[in-house]
Amino acid sequence: MALTDEGLISIPGLYSRNVRLASGARAHYVTAGESGPNVVLLHGGIPGSNGIAGWRYMAPFLGEQGFRVFCPDQPGFGLADTRPEFHPVHGVFSHVEFLEQFVDAVGLDEFSLAGNSMGCINTVHYVVRYPHRVTRFALIAGGIGEHHPLDLTRPRATVRWDGKPETMRAMMAAIIRHPEEITDDLIEMRVRGADLQAESWPKWQHAFIEGGMDADLAVALTTKDRITRLSVPGICLYGQDDVILPVHLGQEQEDVLPDIQFFYPEDCGHQGQTDQPELFNQVFLEFFRDGRISRKTADRAGVSTRRPENPALVEQVTGER
Repeated sequence: MALTDEGLISIPGLYSRNVRLASGARAHYVTAGESGPNVVLLHGGIPGSNGIAGWRYMAPFLGEQGFRVFCPDQPGFGLADTRPEFHPVHGVFSHVEFLEQFVDAVGLDEFSLAGNSMGCINTVHYVVRYPHRVTRFALIAGGIGEHHPLDLTRPRATVRWDGKPETMRAMMAAIIRHPEEITDDLIEMRVRGADLQAESWPKWQHAFIEGGMDADLAVALTTKDRITRLSVPGICLYGQDDVILPVHLGQEQEDVLPDIQFFYPEDCGHQGQTDQPELFNQVFLEFFRDGRISRKTADRAGVSTRRPENPALVEQVTGER
């Protein structure tokens, strides 16, 4: 399948848009749905990531179910503004403040927010910093900030980006469990995006992964003892077959996040919404629409048995659990 003139995969029901932010940056995003509650979905952080690569199955589905869905290309990724003054030199802080300007620019007062991997990290930090704007949040396989730090320098099942399509395919194999989802057009789109952000992405990497973020900004973003004081409902899905951030890391997070309901879906790697799209779509639909996951869907999604379920977030049936 040929890419669009912008170098994107064409997905029915998903539309490419641009908006000017208060900073002067041009922000690119894809959107689905024309009316209804707002949902913002944040992609992961491997080179070549963008809103389509992360959410090509979920965004159109939620749009069809009566939501207005927004998937921005975060700074350093996709078709985000490549001018040096808009590089994400402050890592997570750059992304959080980008998101705040983005939702203002597209006119969202309140919205549900979700993110995978890097997007999970950015979701957590945004919710802590701007909780009044988030109605619900959902996390997929990522860090939760200083409340339970991840060692981002440790060896993991990734490879370094060298500009080659075969390297991009190997990187995708580390985050997507099902090889049939790693299509030629996905590789082509991601390679083009990674090449476009060749100067910008390393600025984010240095600040976020290599510890180059200013200490004062890190203090402003800290989640320690703040995320547990939130009243915003939250869930987390952590694939049992994740080789980037193994499932035991999700269990450690569960132990320090008593109010967030965890799920551990089977046959699911780091980018679970791509490995198990029907399952993840249903979980997100029920959570964003109803505020609670049905009994049937919760069981299919591997609702955690490590502690009592949160009855406000998971349907309880008389005589069960």
